[in-house]
Amino acid sequence: MTVQTAAAPTARTTAASAGDDKNRIIIFDTTLRDGEQSPGCSMNLEEKLKVARMLDEMGVDVIEAGFPIASNGDFEAVREVAAIVRNATVAGLARATLRDIDRAAEALKGAARPRIHTFLSTSPLHMKYKLQMEPEAVLQAVVDSVTHARQYTDDVEWSPEDGSRTEPDFLCRTIEAAIKAGATTINIPDTVGYATPEDYAAIFRMVLERVPGADGIVLSAHTHNDLGLAVANALAAVQAGARQVECTINGIGERAGNASMEEIVMAIRTRPDAYPYHNDIVTQHIMKASRLLSSVTGFQVQPNKAIVGANAFAHESGIHQDGMLKHAGTYEIMTPESIGLTKTNLVMGKHSGRNAFRTKLRELGYDDIGDNAFQDAFQRFKDLADRKKELFDEDIVALIDDSVAQEYDRIRFVSLGVMAGSIGSQSAQIVLEIDGDTRWAQTGGSGPVDAIFNAITKLVPHEAKLQLYQVHAVTGGTDAQAEVSVRLEEGGKTVVGNGADYDTLVASARAYIHALNKLLVKREKTAPEALTA
Repeated sequence: MTVQTAAAPTARTTAASAGDDKNRIIIFDTTLRDGEQSPGCSMNLEEKLKVARMLDEMGVDVIEAGFPIASNGDFEAVREVAAIVRNATVAGLARATLRDIDRAAEALKGAARPRIHTFLSTSPLHMKYKLQMEPEAVLQAVVDSVTHARQYTDDVEWSPEDGSRTEPDFLCRTIEAAIKAGATTINIPDTVGYATPEDYAAIFRMVLERVPGADGIVLSAHTHNDLGLAVANALAAVQAGARQVECTINGIGERAGNASMEEIVMAIRTRPDAYPYHNDIVTQHIMKASRLLSSVTGFQVQPNKAIVGANAFAHESGIHQDGMLKHAGTYEIMTPESIGLTKTNLVMGKHSGRNAFRTKLRELGYDDIGDNAFQDAFQRFKDLADRKKELFDEDIVALIDDSVAQEYDRIRFVSLGVMAGSIGSQSAQIVLEIDGDTRWAQTGGSGPVDAIFNAITKLVPHEAKLQLYQVHAVTGGTDAQAEVSVRLEEGGKTVVGNGADYDTLVASARAYIHALNKLLVKREKTAPEALTA
């Protein structure tokens, strides 16, 4: 598949050719790998393919598609992503073992531009307690793993896990060994988000000064946000010589997350005086990518999130509003249009047809949703329009996110009836479609929501514990849609589900069902030892 976009390149920079342009930053997206390791986040195959197509379309250079050895599902996902992505390099992660590398190579066979990304811990803490290996054995494993990976592809990336806490001399030794063995990209991860910008930049300067051959390969930054410094650290690394940045859409990832792609890209675009670098990201796709990821993972973006949060371009202060009316530049350092937010006068209501609805979706950045999701969203839009006086863009976004999220679900909501109130008992009757079969159940509970969840559990037995139930209004007014978030935990695995509807109880049922569908995907995954990088 070749994506034709005016601003997007048809052939992307590889590690081997990056040296031709000293100010070009390679954008390495690990949403499908490190991002999916975020507690509560999981994607099925079709959802991963949607995200991969989006990343390829927006100009990402390298898509880390997964960890093939982790599960059969991860292997299939990497293989399918490799088959459909034509512009970006597709990377598969592998520990420093021959079995992992062989599995990654097998998954990447169909890639137009494959990369094997292998890693091994190098910090004293990790070597002693996690690996239980002596430094010399680790050094030999680095050489063996990179050498083995080079048998499959010329594009090999190596990462010293917990690199920011590795002793400088040993870090330089391992990087030198990896380069001599054939690594074309060296990633130095701040695995636990411990570094400060000054610390992290100093590591890259040291490597360039002390390691023979470091100036002939690509140095990469992979930062975590445990101290809220992921983006700052990544940009500091770029200023110190890194020419690849590893990041995720919306900053999702393990623990506090990874560096946010949209923040890094827009910082470079907005402040060329401080960051005189460039990349090939089509920034007008940023909002669309953010919304797509939120809909398929169930992870909603907080309103005050930089670049893509609902409040990022909102101005409530009277002083700010006055300035904006006189000149937008008084309080906006970038335009909403630059990230794909468009202003529209197209009013939607109960008389709007399918063509008008589809046009509205395109304006909101949803121009490639599946037919099933479109039909479901359109019917729910018509139902909502019959009940709600005013329809806002936020209403339609909530409907689309909910419909897209459930497009490939094995468990699907059909209908719900609830008995509630202060007189008599509370009960719920629910109808679900499970793997194509329609089933129903009726149960009671200590309140309507409890009754609904009990009825769903009767049809889909599980041992998951409810950790979070949260409701908020999509817009203002008593006729606002409700958006519900549910977090479930089973056997140490956490999932998050979202649901939206003008009826809060229906939204609750949809959210719980969405979470259960995510749990079915999560059950297939087995995390190998030393999963992080």
